[in-house]
Order: sequence, then C-alpha cells, then structure tokens
Amino acid sequence: MAVVVNPGLDRSGDSMADSIEPLFSHKVVDEGDTMAEQIEPLFTHKVVDEGDDVTLSCSYKNAGSVNNLFWYKQYPKSKPEFLFFITPSGSKTDPVPPHLSAKVDDKTKQMDLIISSAAVSDSALYYCALRPTVTGNPAALYKDFHTVLLY
Repeated sequence: MAVVVNPGLDRSGDSMADSIEPLFSHKVVDEGDTMAEQIEPLFTHKVVDEGDDVTLSCSYKNAGSVNNLFWYKQYPKSKPEFLFFITPSGSKTDPVPPHLSAKVDDKTKQMDLIISSAAVSDSALYYCALRPTVTGNPAALYKDFHTVLLY
C-alpha cells in the first residue's frame, strides 16, 4: 500500500515529492497456517501532506481467537522494533510512542495504526502482525507484503 506525504514546495515552487526517495512501507506478517490466520492491508495507496494524519489498516481472519495484534517499525538497515500491541477490546501496551495511536474493531476484524501529524522523521517500515515473532523470525518479514510510501 502506498502513502505519499508531500513535504511542501521548493524555492522554484515545484513539488518536492518527485525528488525524494520512498520512506514508508507497511508490511503484513502472517506467521500461522494461511488457512487459519490471515492479515492484509485494506488499501494500496494514499496521498497526504506533511502534517496530515496517516492511517495504516489491516484486516485479519483467524480460526481461533486473537489475543493481541502487534505493530512494529523498522528503520533502513536496522532490525524491526516493537511499537506496541493492542487487544481486540482496545487495551494497549503502555506507553504507546508519541503521535501514534491504534484502534481495533473486532466485529469487522480491522486494526488501524494512526500516525498523527506525519513527518518525514516518521519514515520507516511498519508491520502489522497476529503473532509476536516479527523480530524473532526475520524470514517471516518477506511474506505477502504491501508498500506504503511517504515522500
């Protein structure tokens, strides 16, 4: 999925978006049996201006109950970092990083990561997962992923 954040205009008045490398990605991690558990993004592309809120959404399906839903962040050339988990009832780990929030709708099986006032400094890969194994099993990071871009 793609999110494009336009940081503004350069001195010539042209948009700077064409000259900046992709900075955001959102990857989906499905650790279990693909027939039993699935998680996938709800959109493929968004365009926002710097300072706008960005919502990264995943829908999930599972054969059993989901105890926790996980969000991770990875900077270029770094290992994924755990951000927080959220339960289907909406309880979160404490503290949730600044200007990030999350919500879950267990009836529709959707979880959202909301980045308030998006800035270029938020640029990273963001992962949603049904299991807490993203940092323990790097091979899983490359299963069924979609890209989100922030310029």
